[in-house]
Amino acid sequence: MKHLERLRKMVRLASKMEWIAKNPFENYQLKFQKVERGYLTDTELSSIENKEFTIERLEWVKDLFVFSCYTGLAYIDTMRLSPSNIARGIDAEYWLVTSRQKTEVAVKVPLLTKALEIINKYKNHPRASVNYTLFPNISNQKLNSHLKEIADLCGIDKCLTFHLARHAFATTVTLSNGVPIESVSKMGRNRVA
Repeated sequence: MKHLERLRKMVRLASKMEWIAKNPFENYQLKFQKVERGYLTDTELSSIENKEFTIERLEWVKDLFVFSCYTGLAYIDTMRLSPSNIARGIDAEYWLVTSRQKTEVAVKVPLLTKALEIINKYKNHPRASVNYTLFPNISNQKLNSHLKEIADLCGIDKCLTFHLARHAFATTVTLSNGVPIESVSKMGRNRVA
């Protein structure tokens, strides 16, 4: 829809500047369909967390997904994390300090126990060390493909994508743990804690 909006704007300009004879979008209305975003329940998140995979790639993808469920970070922001993004806060706890690639907005996220465990699990992974990242890299497409496999193996009847982890963070991890809705809303917009 965003691509069509941009194209329509350019075509309107071309028509106005008389570069084209007629605007083909003149009588066309774009129709927005509001999509209800899904999220994981406590039970579904637990079933993924507690599932042990003997296949290394599935265990790795599960860990990346669960990490995002506990930090709310998007795929690209998770893949870009390096050891230098971990800092001690004034509360003496570990925090992730980075910025969102999409918006360049500062992000400060407290590292919950589960997220720290996952970071420590990959601390000495050769593929992460070579790239100076917290985790070995994987493409978003492959990651989402493996997540569908994980959903089947865990008996979850939802379209499991990496983006769903952000929604799980906003609902299951924060709201169900007493974080006020105003704080969750602010985190979703600019992710500054």
